[in-house]
Amino acid sequence: MRASGGSWRWWWLGGAVVSAAGAVLIARQAIDAQRALFETDARIVHRLLSQQAVQHDAILDTLALLQPGPPAAGAQPPEQRLPALYPHILAVQRRDRDQAWPDPALAAAEAASRRDRRAALAPSPDGDTARFRLVLAAEPTSYALTIAVRGMVPWAEWPMPPDRSPVRVALVRGAQRIDLQAGDAAALAGGSGWRFSFHKHLAAASQPFDVVAERQLGWAQLPWWRMLGWAAAVTAVLALMAQLQRQRTARRRAEELLRLGQVARLNTLGELAAGMAHELNQPLTAVLANTQAAQRLLADDPPELDTARSAMAQAVAQARRAADVVGRLRAVVERPAHRAAEASAGGVDLADAVRRALHLLEPECRRRGLAPEPQAPAPVRVQADPVAVDQIVHNLLMNALQALDAVPADARRLTLTVLPAGGHGELRVADSGPGIPAEALTRLFEPFFSTREGGLGLGLSLCETLAQGMNGSLTAANRPEGGAVFTLRLPLKDAS
Repeated sequence: MRASGGSWRWWWLGGAVVSAAGAVLIARQAIDAQRALFETDARIVHRLLSQQAVQHDAILDTLALLQPGPPAAGAQPPEQRLPALYPHILAVQRRDRDQAWPDPALAAAEAASRRDRRAALAPSPDGDTARFRLVLAAEPTSYALTIAVRGMVPWAEWPMPPDRSPVRVALVRGAQRIDLQAGDAAALAGGSGWRFSFHKHLAAASQPFDVVAERQLGWAQLPWWRMLGWAAAVTAVLALMAQLQRQRTARRRAEELLRLGQVARLNTLGELAAGMAHELNQPLTAVLANTQAAQRLLADDPPELDTARSAMAQAVAQARRAADVVGRLRAVVERPAHRAAEASAGGVDLADAVRRALHLLEPECRRRGLAPEPQAPAPVRVQADPVAVDQIVHNLLMNALQALDAVPADARRLTLTVLPAGGHGELRVADSGPGIPAEALTRLFEPFFSTREGGLGLGLSLCETLAQGMNGSLTAANRPEGGAVFTLRLPLKDAS
């Protein structure tokens, strides 16, 4: 049966619409894939450069700690061997007590280092923007490193071919810009198409550079052959297989969405690995301490069997906690939507969770002259995963104890309050430390952001994720009287 002219016009119009829509979808998918690849490579670049920057701080800290004395006559100073181990370190300078730096910029950087209690940046003496100097004030000897910026790039681990990649990578500090990878300068200057950009601070506060990555995706780089092929396929099967073609398009769309979801989960594996190490450290330390104690008790004559059994029981409990942590982190990758349903049938007593954490942290509290106890007027049971609650409480207490290191012993206060509040159970961890800098308060729960030198920046991020996964929240604020307060809110077990 022949189709009428009007019917064919509708078929061709429908085919044109389907062809155009398919081409747009293919182009959008290609753009999104390129953006995802760009962002993944940029994050890897930032991590590699941050590792190098942190290594510079570690080298200076090691020199300040070891304080190698003046060399014997005719001998090379020990620190002068560093350039042989780290080629991007061009020179190592030292200023012994009662001596002066040869350059006023180094003296100013040392003063800044002494004030800020960390290494400080000093410009290159000849204005060479491809180099910078890093100074650490120490007693009796202060040290300075001269670092070649391009030399610090670990090219063997670089995620892009530097001579062919269209991505431009640079380190930026104010008006200073140091290009590490040229990228496609013509495309970036033209500005036609889609522009991708990445901007993030290095993970070392002593080296205040921003990692900036840019890429311009032009029209010519779209998958035109795929788009034209799609239109041709739609035209070829328009009359006989229109319905089949629609089903095939839907199936391809679903497969692509699934692939993109898998890629997104793979991109988080690095953060999950670091989070696993962070969270397993405490239970494994407890297992080690209890098994060593049991070993000593069994070696006594006569052996203290009851106490040894108790120690081993605690080790078993901590080992199970570690296994639960591994299972939870695995569930983040495999079944993220299922986490909120995994909760204790009888609820979790917040005050008991605090006491468990305080038991693990008793040596840390004793070392700081503290003996905190949770203030709980009445039992507060929340609908939550007990392992996740233990992780959150432990991290909050450990962060508070570390903050208290910055104030005198007689000014250290740690207040733990548990109370019901509007259908939720609330735990407030308040310390009398220096508080949270205003510029850090809004970024406190970002992954890899840390106000503590050498910190991974994963503890609070993971805590917030766990709290939200249990339909709760975790917030932070500064106290008017000084210090910080973290508030964990979780739904009450029997809340209507």
